[in-house]
Amino acid sequence: MFGFGFEGFQRPTRFNTQYRCYSVSMLPGNERSDVERGGKIIMPPSALDQLTRLNIVYPMLFKLTNKRANRETHSGVLEFVADEGKVYLPYWMMRNLLIEEGGILQVENASLPVATFSKFQPQSEDFLDITNPKAVLENALRNFACLTKGDVVAITYNEKVYELHVMEVKPGQAVSIIECDMNVEFAAPVGYQEPVYKKKEETEQEMAVDEADFAPEGFLAFAGQGHRLDGKKKGTDPQPKALGAGAIRRGIPNYEYKKGKITFMRNVRRPQNNHQTEEDDEFQPFTGEGQALRRKGGRK
Repeated sequence: MFGFGFEGFQRPTRFNTQYRCYSVSMLPGNERSDVERGGKIIMPPSALDQLTRLNIVYPMLFKLTNKRANRETHSGVLEFVADEGKVYLPYWMMRNLLIEEGGILQVENASLPVATFSKFQPQSEDFLDITNPKAVLENALRNFACLTKGDVVAITYNEKVYELHVMEVKPGQAVSIIECDMNVEFAAPVGYQEPVYKKKEETEQEMAVDEADFAPEGFLAFAGQGHRLDGKKKGTDPQPKALGAGAIRRGIPNYEYKKGKITFMRNVRRPQNNHQTEEDDEFQPFTGEGQALRRKGGRK
């Protein structure tokens, strides 16, 4: 009988609030290094109370906007323990938003597609020192909830911070990486240059060695003085002869050597007489000469 207009009432589905933004280092209590290693923020308890009243899509993902600098990014939420009116962000996220301590940050809930592809560019050549970069990145992204194209994320490995530029994500400009199967690619690090390899012919010409160049002038082999056990000096004076440059032959290194490969090189002299008969090549047993212990004509 009485219509109060409740038939068309719908519960709001959008969370859109402004907070004062601070870095994790400003969070009261113990140091929270786990927040710095990830891509999630800390919000006040009132935000959780408001979110539970809304028909939002889980997992909770948020769009963070700095209207003053016209910069935006996306993140998940780690805890609801911040002071009222404040949110705490990782420092690398504040750098992406170009926001200072205490700046106004707009936070609204978002629904993002599941990631299928991403491409990263390391900001330092030190990233090449990591043995398995994909495994390291996969382990670091477990602390993230989403990725935004254009962001520079920071990961920690062996107590060292590496920054990675998110060059591309699919299927959208921002994607969720929670329970997803995502293909990852890496671009060349900033400042990296491909090594220049010379052709084999040029290398051989540059490495050509003249044995005469290594032969010292007037080199005397075995010029040292000997010592006898009986203390006499007879026969201990050296009589070396000077060797010319052509008399010294030095080995030339194998420039085609590869790690793990062993090459056996032998100098085989071929017989000068190529007209050997088959009889000469046949094996003849017991052709040696014997030696007697007692000489002929000795004591009778």
